[in-house]
Amino acid sequence: MASLKDQLMQAGLANAKRARQADHAKRQAAKGRHEEVPAAELVKQARAEQLVRDQAANKAQQDTQAEKAIVAQIRQLIEMHQIDRSGGDQPYQFADGSKVRKLWLRPAQIDQVARGQIAIVRIGAAASIEFALVPTAIAEKIAQRDSARVVLKVERQAQAVADDDPYADYVIPDDLMW
Repeated sequence: MASLKDQLMQAGLANAKRARQADHAKRQAAKGRHEEVPAAELVKQARAEQLVRDQAANKAQQDTQAEKAIVAQIRQLIEMHQIDRSGGDQPYQFADGSKVRKLWLRPAQIDQVARGQIAIVRIGAAASIEFALVPTAIAEKIAQRDSARVVLKVERQAQAVADDDPYADYVIPDDLMW
């Protein structure tokens, strides 16, 4: 059985010169001949790629360091301004996400929390369930760095009293325990 090239030559559709050209083109393609990029160009490309990788690694490292610095600042703020809760004999319940938590506080501390003078913040990582009392000004500084750490901060708002409210003279205390 003759090859396709031989059959085309016998049929007169191709000649020997065209067959040699086709064989030559086939061999060149098999060798993978192509224009080579100069070595200097390859080096330049490699340096540019390495520079991009190094910049990304530096940015990631700086972000990690910034996060660690923020955590350290929050820890320091809490440690320096934490209000002592020892001797607390009344339970104070508050919402922490979808859970209700309980802290044992003194009556004066419960009153200060209700008035918005002190706030409850989370100590440690977000998964931790330890809490501390800090002044509201410190809680605001903590919230600027990480808002998830501030668990309870009562905002004082002026309430509008209706003119025809028959109970306007009777003030309901904020810390009313049911």
